[in-house]
Amino acid sequence: MKTFLDWSAYKDAGMGDAYADIPRHGDNYAKAIAVCINSKQCEAEGKQVMCPSYKVTGNPNLSTGGRVRLLKAALSGDEFQTKLFEPEIVQALQSCLSCKGCKRECENNVDMPLIKAEFMAQHRARHGTSLRSYIIGNLPRLLFDYPALGKLIRLRNSSPLLRRIGARLTKFAADADLPQPVKHKFKKPSNLPERPDTKHKVVLFIDTFTRYFEPEIAYAAISLLDHLGCSIDILESQQKEAPFCCGRTYLSQGMIDEAHDQAQRLVSALLPHVRAGKTVIGLEASCVLGLRDDAKALRLGEELTEVASATFLLEEYLARELKGAELPQLSSDAPAAFIHGHCHQKAVGAMKAVRRLLKAFSAPNFQIMDTGCCGMAGTYGLEVENRELSLEVARHSLLPALESTEKGLIVANGFSCRQQINTLTKRRAVHLAEYLNGYL
Repeated sequence: MKTFLDWSAYKDAGMGDAYADIPRHGDNYAKAIAVCINSKQCEAEGKQVMCPSYKVTGNPNLSTGGRVRLLKAALSGDEFQTKLFEPEIVQALQSCLSCKGCKRECENNVDMPLIKAEFMAQHRARHGTSLRSYIIGNLPRLLFDYPALGKLIRLRNSSPLLRRIGARLTKFAADADLPQPVKHKFKKPSNLPERPDTKHKVVLFIDTFTRYFEPEIAYAAISLLDHLGCSIDILESQQKEAPFCCGRTYLSQGMIDEAHDQAQRLVSALLPHVRAGKTVIGLEASCVLGLRDDAKALRLGEELTEVASATFLLEEYLARELKGAELPQLSSDAPAAFIHGHCHQKAVGAMKAVRRLLKAFSAPNFQIMDTGCCGMAGTYGLEVENRELSLEVARHSLLPALESTEKGLIVANGFSCRQQINTLTKRRAVHLAEYLNGYL
């Protein structure tokens, strides 16, 4: 079995263990699957992130361990090339929200989202690329090449007929609002502060979703970093070249070569900044985690390691660099902040940084809510086959928690989380950068 991602990190996993139960086919990919020890932590009740699909359905096949059991059975037989794509396995893998909870909370750190990415690549090689996968994977490029795409999406969202036609053609759920790009995408300010004597030198990576859908977040982050005395640079491509992308949209659809090329381009552009002593700051948890974690499977070498070690979320960077410093206090009239954590924030432990940061700024009243997964998970909640499960996940803990926040401001650092909250509650959630910058 030829694999598309680099699974060499697992080459010694389970070797010499008679009970490892490594499937006969799949080589190192099979070993990555077999690190599961069947403890059923992914099927436990509690405050952990994983496994959202199991929590709302009770179906053991929709847990990390259940998916492992199905994959092991398929890869252990001689007809694995057929068995791997049986409907039960396809459904189990497609229902994974790629929350990364298993990578953090499982005793053996099973990385089901990356296992799913390999599965999607195998599925694509066998069955081709659907129109929806093409759109999702190539979204960063499509937004750059076709500025009128935003008008088309707005027209679709406003027309029940176009929603139904679109659902048939693209398999995006008719009852789901597609995110709408704004008319004026992010534009690099001409007066960025340069402070050669400060130790706080940063380069800001503006991801696709911030750039085209919510550029106000980038402007708020720049203003906040400026207020705190940072020297700021923005990673921008050459004129007439597409903006830089981490490759996550491609990876999620099993488009591994495209993901590699995008990640390599990003790493090559960031490397001179890192070697000049700058810290890379990202605003979207999925993009930062993609660069620090998933990209390791894309065969990018030591340059990736160098860049990844210098890459942080905004809240991680500020909580680390400003520890013990005298910070400006938030205005006393700042509204209560109710914080919903993105699953990938939780997966990298960044919610602790959010808490430390809000305390350091003396936020007058904030609460980090126990909201679990929002259910949107990138485009997951927009897909016909996953739409109802996405809504069930949102109803499980997010929506009940939000019922008690009417008099406060919802803070959510994930793009898809904000989209889910907005469409289901008709309330606008803001990024932490907007909250802090808005009330300094």
